[in-house]
Amino acid sequence: MPQARYETTALSALVAQVAEGGLSAGEAVGGALECLDAAEPDIRAWVRVDRDGALDAARRLDTAPSGGQAGGQAGGLLRGVPFGVKDIIDVRGLPTECGSPLRQGRVAASDAPLVARLRQLGAIPLGKTVTTEFAYFAPGPTRNPHHLAHTPGGSSSGSAAAVAAGVVPLALGSQTAGSLTRPAAYCGVAGFVAPVGGPLGTTGFAGLSHSLDAVGLLTPTVADLRLAYLALTGADRLPGPPEPPARPRLAVWPGTELAEVADTMRAALKHTADRAVADGAVLVDVDWAARTPWFAEAHATVMAYEAARALAAEATQPERLSAPLNELLARGRATTAADYRHALAVAERGRTETLALLGDVDAVLGPAAPGPAPRGSRPPARRS
Repeated sequence: MPQARYETTALSALVAQVAEGGLSAGEAVGGALECLDAAEPDIRAWVRVDRDGALDAARRLDTAPSGGQAGGQAGGLLRGVPFGVKDIIDVRGLPTECGSPLRQGRVAASDAPLVARLRQLGAIPLGKTVTTEFAYFAPGPTRNPHHLAHTPGGSSSGSAAAVAAGVVPLALGSQTAGSLTRPAAYCGVAGFVAPVGGPLGTTGFAGLSHSLDAVGLLTPTVADLRLAYLALTGADRLPGPPEPPARPRLAVWPGTELAEVADTMRAALKHTADRAVADGAVLVDVDWAARTPWFAEAHATVMAYEAARALAAEATQPERLSAPLNELLARGRATTAADYRHALAVAERGRTETLALLGDVDAVLGPAAPGPAPRGSRPPARRS
């Protein structure tokens, strides 16, 4: 299958163009739709495109008085920015189908608060992007923009591919267990997972595990993630870039105690750590094998237990669910309340220990995925 070539447009560059009058909101949305029409036959990142709604929202922005309201959309920091929305997140007037026939045609009456906040900032939802079934494992039709024969990763596959293909400079995803970091890595874009319980909440998301589900943002660059996060959390203007420490303290997590990490990924991790040390970083030793396997097992227990309850209604029709999801729900039903409470306690201990570690280092460097995106539609790990 041929290799595809796409160019991304940085979110910060698009924001600057619109703010300076070099590009209208209508032109930004029109350009995104042209790119989508060109890419979609190959990439298949979108479940539904709200073409008329996006163009109408852009027209209202362009005709509104400067700084005024336009049908609920303000001339905010993200004015005119088209964005994608993973199809487990509500957008008013559009179905939220979760990659499953069991949710087909369920139209959202209102926006998820995160979508509403983006509208307030002037951003425009272009439509819904492909998700794996209920944000778990069974893949959708999306293909990797960098090589069509390879997986884009899951479960935020459509959002990552839409950004990588240059259709939108911002897309919403989610993460329960690698659902955002893996497709970001496979598609070569920047991904950010917001802390559970932090300022970006998951109200209006179709949940899998309420203790673990987290908001995810995808953009072309890390600087773009910073712009989006600051705008979403209330900044009325963007400060300058942070001043990095002269000798940052880094912990390197190899990931090998949890999965088989490809030689190419190990080499890339070593190369990056060596470059950091050459630039003045100090490496901090951490005994990962003594901590992460326990936390990973606790994570799996919590996810299965909570998923079995979140999808109890869907589980009454097992013939309409994938085998991996049926297996997860069966494990969750077999998990006792005592085992679940124990797993929550282990997770809380892990959270406390990790926060203490982060107080001692400036960053943790590790693999976002076991290796390069493999051939086929399925990522190598079952949990997403």
